[in-house]
Amino acid sequence: MNLLRGKNISFSLKRPGISLLLLSAVFGPVNAHAEGTISIAQQYGIGYLLLDVVREHHLIEKHGKEEGLDIKVEWRTLSGATGMNEALLSGAIDVVAAGVPPVLTLWDRTKGKQNVRAIAALGSMPNYLLSNNPAVKSVKDLTSKDRIAVPAAGVGFQSRTLQIESARLFGNENYKKFDDITVSLPHPDASAALIAAGSELTAHFSSPPYQYQALEHANIHKILSSYDVLGGPGTFNLLYTTEKFHDENPKTYRAFFDALAEAEKIVKTDKSGAAQTYIRVENSKLPAAFIQKMIEDPENDFTITPQRTFIYADKLYQLGVLKNKAESWKDYFFSEAYTLPGS
Repeated sequence: MNLLRGKNISFSLKRPGISLLLLSAVFGPVNAHAEGTISIAQQYGIGYLLLDVVREHHLIEKHGKEEGLDIKVEWRTLSGATGMNEALLSGAIDVVAAGVPPVLTLWDRTKGKQNVRAIAALGSMPNYLLSNNPAVKSVKDLTSKDRIAVPAAGVGFQSRTLQIESARLFGNENYKKFDDITVSLPHPDASAALIAAGSELTAHFSSPPYQYQALEHANIHKILSSYDVLGGPGTFNLLYTTEKFHDENPKTYRAFFDALAEAEKIVKTDKSGAAQTYIRVENSKLPAAFIQKMIEDPENDFTITPQRTFIYADKLYQLGVLKNKAESWKDYFFSEAYTLPGS
């Protein structure tokens, strides 16, 4: 296994001309969509269940008709926040999804320009920091001999969560204490390596479903939950878009927002049906009982209401990661979400 210390290995398009050319080749012409069309990109995993329900039940189309629109919906799959952000800012995709810290970073960097903001949450789900090292019982036990796998070292949801915990334990000046032993590795590969042992990898800041599968093995134990860091349930992923799409497509945007709200109700009233939807849309090979167990887990709340996102906004500003200070969660959300009891 080739693990590079402290490196965030991702596909990055540095030259704007090349970015637009490649994105056009992948997604088609880079043009602003007219009212009545919407393109949505998501990643794989149970964290995107609400979008799976929206898709299978054609809820955007349903609510579009209520707005007098026959909405054309395009669904795409991308991997990682970097690709999501490039597609969004180029105009190739209208709506994308990523973890709370990457969304806040883009809100911060586009403030006064594209003015990217969040649309809604996709649910509150804990992410577990797991270890196969018996000597590591807590974050304080991690040493330079350990290696922690995360999807995006230094910048992703898991890394930022660990940085906030490091700041709490060791002071703000040491918030990057574990960056040097953090490596970028996709969840499936990291989980497999942690379970197999025998490599330099001794920890994995995981997410559902991988953390639940890993904990079924006797050599794996949990040393931290993102809920511990946040002081309770907190949003994992957010949906977000540009001010341009929001302002130029009010009916389409409203139909999408209402579709998400209905999807939340469907999941909460029919968890078994939601599990079957996940299997069909994601083409999942996981047992239906395992998926339903995740959906029914009281720690997992498939809600569009943002929970404890402001903790990230406030702390990342204190650490100097964000340049703009948010006064409340509403600063980085579009107004349609203001009716929700968010935080």
